[in-house]
Amino acid sequence: MGIAERRQREKEQRKTEIADAAERLFFARGYEDVSMEDIAREVELNKATIYLYFKNKEALFATIVLRGIEILKEKYRECMERDVPGIVRVALMGRAYYRFSEEHPEYLRLIHFYGSERFSRENPYTAEIGKGYGTCRGMLADAVREGIDDGTIRADLDPFLTSMYLMTSFMGILSMEQKWRLAIEAEGFSYDRFADEFFRFIMPAIAAGGGSQDIGDQPEERKRA
Repeated sequence: MGIAERRQREKEQRKTEIADAAERLFFARGYEDVSMEDIAREVELNKATIYLYFKNKEALFATIVLRGIEILKEKYRECMERDVPGIVRVALMGRAYYRFSEEHPEYLRLIHFYGSERFSRENPYTAEIGKGYGTCRGMLADAVREGIDDGTIRADLDPFLTSMYLMTSFMGILSMEQKWRLAIEAEGFSYDRFADEFFRFIMPAIAAGGGSQDIGDQPEERKRA
């Protein structure tokens, strides 16, 4: 290994170490309560060194958000590899999004926070994050298109618009305010039950003929006593 290659590898390793330290702090405290000084102390570097790798705290935060989006993209890719009808693939993607929220709640929280007006549209990471979400939405649109072609999804639906309706619905359910979750629980239902019922609600709306479909991979229904 040459000197230049070794130095580049060391640089990438240092950048990863900084991002890992920032991730731990953002997960524990949130964006507002973490400073660049905190990140520097966590990784045992001076703040000036941090700025050699990341322009500012927003760029560091966006880097962590992109990590989460990559995980979600991989879950969607796995759905696309399944040999199933289009409408089943759509349902699997919805449940993949839900599993992502269960397995990686901190990433989801950071993703939703980045989507607020708090961050600059001029940040180059913003376009990259949008592209990442766009890739997920595009795979969902492809699944809808497959469903139309194989006759399991209504032919009068537009794949792009349908994927937007579904994606924003997934996001809305998973970012539900606590007061609404409490309202659901007050009626004796768990949040898991509520999220699962969404698929029983939405699938007949897009299914060819308006009927229910055997979408498989259904989690056990749970109801809080």
